[in-house]
Amino acid sequence: MADAQALAATVAAFAAGTGPVAVDAERASGYRYGQRAYLIQLRRAGSGTALIDPIACPDLSELGAALADAEWVVHAATQDLPCLAEVGMKPRRLFDTELAGRIAGFPRVGLGPMTESVLGLTLAKEHSAVDWSTRPLPEPWLRYAALDVEVLVELRDALEQELDAQGKLGWALEEFAAIANAPKPAPRVDPWRRTSQLHKVRRRRQLAVVRELWLARDRMAQDRDVSPGRVLSDAAIVNAALAVPLNLAALQAVQGFGPRVHRRQLEQWLAAVQRAREIPEAQLPPPSAPHEGPPPPRAWAEKDPVAAARLSGARAAVGELAEKHSLPPENLITPDLVRRVSWEPPANPTAENVAAALRALGARQWQVGLVAPAVAAAFVKAATQPAEPPAEQPELPEG
Repeated sequence: MADAQALAATVAAFAAGTGPVAVDAERASGYRYGQRAYLIQLRRAGSGTALIDPIACPDLSELGAALADAEWVVHAATQDLPCLAEVGMKPRRLFDTELAGRIAGFPRVGLGPMTESVLGLTLAKEHSAVDWSTRPLPEPWLRYAALDVEVLVELRDALEQELDAQGKLGWALEEFAAIANAPKPAPRVDPWRRTSQLHKVRRRRQLAVVRELWLARDRMAQDRDVSPGRVLSDAAIVNAALAVPLNLAALQAVQGFGPRVHRRQLEQWLAAVQRAREIPEAQLPPPSAPHEGPPPPRAWAEKDPVAAARLSGARAAVGELAEKHSLPPENLITPDLVRRVSWEPPANPTAENVAAALRALGARQWQVGLVAPAVAAAFVKAATQPAEPPAEQPELPEG
């Protein structure tokens, strides 16, 4: 569907449908700049299946309004909802089949594995990494995209039954409501710090080179509407930062800037390096990103050994609870909340006071009910028997 007349017919058809609506979106990650949708798929009982081209029809607010009272069934909603909101589609009620799988304790929660393990159906995934900005889209790709929404409502119903049987349906519904009602996230501070292998860069001047090259790459990528990695790799940026080349010949000798790079582009990259070289010392980027909240856990043992013991005990308690209830620790309670309440606990860490602190930080009620007593007990123990400093752990996804 790629014109106003077809869109109007689709709006009417889906407004007349019944029950939940399955929604999916395809982006062109790795090919295009940004995360906009290049195809939107819908299916609803009584409405059939629709494939919408959001490039030809960029305003889908009428469709969003027609579906306002329906429950949306989405797999991995936090990935698709931002690009759907850009075209005027935002759910009021949501069922996230990927998150439902996590809460239910499934070890693999991709749509393919979930469909196979829950419904006994195999989804073809041969077109999962194609360039969805291609126009016209090949017929096999469209058939593949349509299949993703064919099974979502059936998967939703089966997962609802499973969650109910496990006594976790209320937990999941709270999580879905939180996603549907979440405000638009604030822009990321210092996005250039997400450059792969940045840990190799130790000096502030070298960090400035990373920043200037990243910003130059981002401008080029946006102008050309291509993925930044197709303009210049993260590895090349880090290599240049470590070398801080003085001229074109030195830059061309850096891995990632070889003879295949056009001279004009080399000059642009060298200009970015030169800008970094000219930044006054006082204005160089700090070694780590500015942030609010507690310091990195690796510094706790030195700054506050009792806080380190609280964090160690709280993490262990959360891990035990998560294992008991068969769900990932990061879905039981956001790791950042554990850090924050461990760094600044209530003066009297009773279960009720810890619960109030967690609620103030944004924890959902089901999380508070499970976690607060165990964390409070860990805090009391830490105050009397400081534990070993918390071991370094990889950062877990927030959720």
